[in-house]
Amino acid sequence: MVTITIDGVTLEARDGATILEVAREHHIDIPTLCYLREINEIGACRVCLVEVEGIDHLVAACNNRVEAGMVIHTDTPRVRRARVANLQLILSRHDRRCPTCFRNGTCQLQALADRMSVHEVPYTTFFETKPIDARFPLVREPEKCINCLRCVSTCQKVQELGVWDLVDSGSRAHVDAVAEDACAYCGQCIVNCPTGALHERDDTDEVFAAINDPDKIVIAQVAPAVRSSWAEYLDLHGKRATTGRMVAAIRRLGFDYVFDTDFAADVTIMEEGSELIERLKKGAEGPMFTSCCPGWVRFVKTRYPKLAAKLSSTKSPQQIFGALAKTYYAQLLDVDPSRIYVVSYMPCVAKKMEAAYPGMDSTGTGPDVDAVLTVRELTRQLRSRFVNVDLLDEEEFDTPLGIATGAGHIFGVTGGVMEAALRSAYYLVTGENPDADAFRDVRSEGPERGWREREFDLDGRTLRVAVASGLANANVLCRALERGEVTYDFVEIMACPGGCVGGGGQPIIEGFNLSADRGCTLRIIDEQSELRFSHENPAVQACYRDFLGSPLSERAEELLHSDHADWKMPFRVDRAGAPA
Repeated sequence: MVTITIDGVTLEARDGATILEVAREHHIDIPTLCYLREINEIGACRVCLVEVEGIDHLVAACNNRVEAGMVIHTDTPRVRRARVANLQLILSRHDRRCPTCFRNGTCQLQALADRMSVHEVPYTTFFETKPIDARFPLVREPEKCINCLRCVSTCQKVQELGVWDLVDSGSRAHVDAVAEDACAYCGQCIVNCPTGALHERDDTDEVFAAINDPDKIVIAQVAPAVRSSWAEYLDLHGKRATTGRMVAAIRRLGFDYVFDTDFAADVTIMEEGSELIERLKKGAEGPMFTSCCPGWVRFVKTRYPKLAAKLSSTKSPQQIFGALAKTYYAQLLDVDPSRIYVVSYMPCVAKKMEAAYPGMDSTGTGPDVDAVLTVRELTRQLRSRFVNVDLLDEEEFDTPLGIATGAGHIFGVTGGVMEAALRSAYYLVTGENPDADAFRDVRSEGPERGWREREFDLDGRTLRVAVASGLANANVLCRALERGEVTYDFVEIMACPGGCVGGGGQPIIEGFNLSADRGCTLRIIDEQSELRFSHENPAVQACYRDFLGSPLSERAEELLHSDHADWKMPFRVDRAGAPA
């Protein structure tokens, strides 16, 4: 520990800590734009400048470390002038049409300008405007980029993809995609962008058009992680942000039916668990990888094509739901599948890409999932329709595709797919249910470095499993597998740190990583569920009895499985969702 002084207050500080870290530990506010702890500490924005006695120039608080006896001033006229001037320079190269920006109200540049009372920009305003390429689920607007390099550092350090980088030099320096085909569309760059320079493609207009079409039967499916975050932008507090109120809010948008993707997650477990058991019986060389996460699937196919052959052929819950909605449910309704329009609410940007892949058309009448919206898009929809969510009574999901178990709910958190699969795999092998929490050791409290490995007894056989989230961790794990340094039977990987609860389509709360809290919400829902095993879901049992036959049946293989062979890399889609 060292003794320093900040704004006249003597403090004890950790030797080696940055000025910004010490200030925040003692509730001294220093503004930042580019700073991300342990990810982007480069002082690029220059709005965290402070004055240090004995140093002629101002220093950036985010990447200068404290020293014994240091005397720091965070609010002098010189500091304020420099911060304002730097902020004005940033604004002079930024598209300031804030009311029409996706980040209006959540933009850190906008908030900082307001807080620092910067209402005039004395410098000549100039920026380059490029047309938006709507073929991609991830959209970049360079005129809103402030060169903070958050996206660059996130992509390189958190995901190890290296899609973004700073190109050119001097006044021409700007961030651009340098490895576009390596992009997994995970959306972590969006989550960490302080402005609207990066955002998901907005598909809300197409959904409202379908809702307003009297010939369409419009169905919403809601992913498990959505219920953990849907109200974060809506000023709902505590116990008001329930799943039932979320269902009521979505129904107010005009949907004919609101279903739970967790039903399809339970179906996924039946197929994937059966697939795992078949592979074990045949002595197939491990591991079998989960294939629920399209960001991970795209990553492994691009980076590790040999390992891609070990992906489970079971489709993701989103795609299984779409396939069943346009076959099984269309049969129950006695309607032509072409009339059904399926909308997915997902915590994920890559799901927009997944829905457009070849082979995701079960009926020949169009894609199984017609549109995918993020949690942020759901918020915009509710606000645009002036839905006062706080006044709504709770409502239930429609049936039968709205019935789910606790196993389906935990798909949204790291280790959840693995745990749910093992619960049912144990039953399928032994004919008996294990303790519902028998496989809790695969759980994680949030984003972790590396991966988690465990061993379990499956009817006398030792089953080796591994769980990882975040593509940097996936990269390390895949290298170890290719080199033969580790061996497993079953591996779950999610592209986003913490799993879907930390997905790239989740609400952006600056300065907070809420994935652990959201994951805890899903775990609690699982623990409080009456049914906690996918194979006990009565709606799933009815679906197999009346339509699919059995897991891995011919019809199940046709509708619920894919060999991923048509998922060519690179892959783009046009605005309508057709391959480009």
